[in-house]
Amino acid sequence: MTYCVAISSQSGLVFCSDSRTNAGADMLSIYSKMHLFTPASDRLFVLLTAGNLATTQAIVSRIEHELDDPEAKKSLLTCKKMSEAATYVSDINREEQAKAQTATTGAKIDTSASLIFGGQIKGGAPAIYLMYAAGNFIADSDETAFLQIGESKYGKPILDRIITRKTTLEDAARCALVSMDSTIKSNATVGPPIEVMVYEKDSFESNHYLRLNEDDEYLRSIRQSWNEALNSAFAALPPLEWEKRTASPGNNIHPITHDSPTKG
Repeated sequence: MTYCVAISSQSGLVFCSDSRTNAGADMLSIYSKMHLFTPASDRLFVLLTAGNLATTQAIVSRIEHELDDPEAKKSLLTCKKMSEAATYVSDINREEQAKAQTATTGAKIDTSASLIFGGQIKGGAPAIYLMYAAGNFIADSDETAFLQIGESKYGKPILDRIITRKTTLEDAARCALVSMDSTIKSNATVGPPIEVMVYEKDSFESNHYLRLNEDDEYLRSIRQSWNEALNSAFAALPPLEWEKRTASPGNNIHPITHDSPTKG
């Protein structure tokens, strides 16, 4: 399985993905789900992929092929706006899924894929898009400053509590890592290496990139600090009402029992 998240802030974008593609008692494999495209100095794109591996590989290969083809009518190089680039990638997603479904007719194979696509074209603002398996997509907004694909439920609570448009890129990156670690803790099909890329608005460069393995010192530090913070926060929660009271013969507190009928 997969977990990927992208965050949009006033200062730029953060992308984070795991690398596990299969998990079981006797099999575990990894494959990068973060793909970077820098076709010109005035644009940068990142694609995060989830779903059928053959389908996502076909999507990435086609994007790369059309970038290299000078006769291609459409590519990430010809797009003028991020919304146009998102439509282009979404169309490829839908078409490659259709090809995969035709090739596997009669077989019970899920060939669907979902994507997060983001980046910036000079003259416009950075943006991220969530592309569904059906081929349609949505963009980030002030109300939804982060987008997720794959095993999203475990890592969503921390994002809901922390992420806004005003979150710094550094805090957004740390939040993405905590979100990823929470998912790994609860789901064995998601795992390292973890890839993180931070894109600074108007830079058109990918200078801030991390690949964190299971034994990475920084990843261990994040995990330990978060665990300690959670335990401290839990210990500081206010007591329940009955914990505040001391039982005494005259306090009129009676235990509730379910094995005897109430007498009227």
